[in-house]
Amino acid sequence: MSLAVGVDVGGTKIAAGVVDEKGNIIEMVKRPTPAANASGTIEVISEAVNELLSRHEVEAVGIGAAGFVEESRSSVLFAPNLAWRNEPVARQVEDRTGRPVFVENDADAAAWAETKLGAGRGHEHVVMITIGTGIGGGLVLNGELYRGRWGMAGEPGHYRVVPDGRLCGCGNRGCWEQYASGSALVAEAREFARRSPGAAVRLLQLGGGTPEGITGPEVTTAASEGDAAALRCFDIIGRWLGEGLADLAAILDPGCFVLGGGVSEAGDLLLDQTRAAFDAGLTGRQYRPHASIVLAELGPQAGLIGAADLARHR
Repeated sequence: MSLAVGVDVGGTKIAAGVVDEKGNIIEMVKRPTPAANASGTIEVISEAVNELLSRHEVEAVGIGAAGFVEESRSSVLFAPNLAWRNEPVARQVEDRTGRPVFVENDADAAAWAETKLGAGRGHEHVVMITIGTGIGGGLVLNGELYRGRWGMAGEPGHYRVVPDGRLCGCGNRGCWEQYASGSALVAEAREFARRSPGAAVRLLQLGGGTPEGITGPEVTTAASEGDAAALRCFDIIGRWLGEGLADLAAILDPGCFVLGGGVSEAGDLLLDQTRAAFDAGLTGRQYRPHASIVLAELGPQAGLIGAADLARHR
């Protein structure tokens, strides 16, 4: 069976794994990321890959990283959590490992994995949305990963849903991720606790007594217990998410939306309101099929698995 190495390069850790054709991870190693050191990050990636090569016969290496990957999939133009700026990642790792190397945006790699090996199996048109601190995404259209002209497509978190709305980390205002992300969920919960502490007793209890102590897991815990304040926060986020998916469906017409990322682990707490808002907001909803909205299956290793599969089939 053909094996490839997938590498997930994060701001704090690097995970490298040997992946088979079915998406199974046979072995994985992890290293801390020297994020402020561009060449040091290359060295750590290469060391991790070479350790795996010493024990497995591998044909190619795929590297997934958050940021802009240029169109030949060999260099990273900009990575917000790393020191890479116009970094020729593929060539440098190839020189150190002796294997062909393919570089991909991490969310695109995850979308590919979920489409081919996970929750999107059987669909040729899939939009994956990752809901964490912000919102990321990837597009598979006509069975192919869609990267755009410059290799930078798939950033749905930064289409603007509220003119002159909340300030976003990207520098614009009113971006979708300011209303439908994990950060937005926490912001809603904290603001509710400040405004109506008597109705947010459970949230405040879980947050150590202060609104600032409330984080995403506390909101999820409270909501799973049936707490009305926490459920209200999920309803608000789910509505924003579903309406955004309806807008994306008007543009891309996918057969399936796959939701991943930490917030998606809330399951039906998020899905029920998201699906309802999507159905209500879909243009021409009475006269067209409605895309399915499902939870990702491959978990936090989807990017690693997808990077390996893309490298194998390059």
